[in-house]
Amino acid sequence: MHPANEHGRRGHGPHGHAGYLAAASDPARGSVPGSAHGPAPGPARGSVPGSAHGPAPGPADGAGSRHLAGALALIVAFMAAEVTIGVLAHSLALLSDAAHMLTDAAAIALALAAIRLSARPPGGGFTYGLRRTEILSAQANGITLLLLAAWLTYQAVHRLISPPAVAGGAVLGTALAGIAVNAAAAWLAGRADRRSLNVEGAFRHIVTDAYAFAATAVAGLVVLTTGFNRADAIASLVVVALMTRAGTGLLRESGRIFLEAAPPGLSPDAIGQAMAAREGVVEVHDLHIWQITSGMPAASAHVLVGPGLDCHAVRADLECLLAGTYQITHSVLQVDHAPDPLLSIRDRSAPPGDGHCPQAHGPAHRPGGEPPGR
Repeated sequence: MHPANEHGRRGHGPHGHAGYLAAASDPARGSVPGSAHGPAPGPARGSVPGSAHGPAPGPADGAGSRHLAGALALIVAFMAAEVTIGVLAHSLALLSDAAHMLTDAAAIALALAAIRLSARPPGGGFTYGLRRTEILSAQANGITLLLLAAWLTYQAVHRLISPPAVAGGAVLGTALAGIAVNAAAAWLAGRADRRSLNVEGAFRHIVTDAYAFAATAVAGLVVLTTGFNRADAIASLVVVALMTRAGTGLLRESGRIFLEAAPPGLSPDAIGQAMAAREGVVEVHDLHIWQITSGMPAASAHVLVGPGLDCHAVRADLECLLAGTYQITHSVLQVDHAPDPLLSIRDRSAPPGDGHCPQAHGPAHRPGGEPPGR
């Protein structure tokens, strides 16, 4: 084993991207036995501005929770009234709006629950705490939207074939009141922390509901002035389209987080090349970028530096790059000295991980190299 590479190898797991050893990054501990790096200069890992290695803020603060609770109270109260009027007026459009408001209420309630759960400190096997509860609830909300959309589509088609008599005046008045209630609820929800996928999802649903109420108001006006009862079913299909769009969006975004995909706007190839271009870096591989929860990106990588260079200084520089340029404050970097054969005889066209790290995942990024293909 390469003498200068010993401590990095001890932290190297079977997948080639284990975390940097605590002793190697703790200035108080001094040098690592058998390591050529010496004491770690400069700030410790936890001092990176905004670092997420310690406790991180939850998806919303106390004031945000109160705003969400106010929006929830408005929506639940109006939803109960709308269901009653929808049944009495024989309006599927009003019932569709009420079903959409039910998912709004569920989204806000789950967001409030997720705020409490995600604020709990990590413990036991939950090393990140319960931060992903909001992603679970967002996915459940998306599934519920799609199921309700399917049921309402069936009912709307049935009413297009055999339209019942609809009380257009009641539909119009209720829809106009719904627009006002949704505007107030959207204002309250908009004051919460919308970096949370759950809170953002609830806000989108409330705004979408306002458009749905506008379509229902038009349908009520048409029924009231022309007697064309099928307008109610047509308005229901407009609501269904909005619900389907919102539901698929939530499933897509929550699915990306569960599948450990890189957050939107962060390109692993571009980040890998930026890291490889830093002074002293010979190669970056096993680069993984994902989200622990919405608004909390994380990264891990295996970094090789030139013989005789200070691994600690290179690591600190890379952490500042990730935190300052890409807002990735939770990073785990394993930094090793590159063995001489890699620097002298390795072919640049060799597959990633060849020789030094035979089980590397993904492309290897090197100084001056072209970004690897996606």
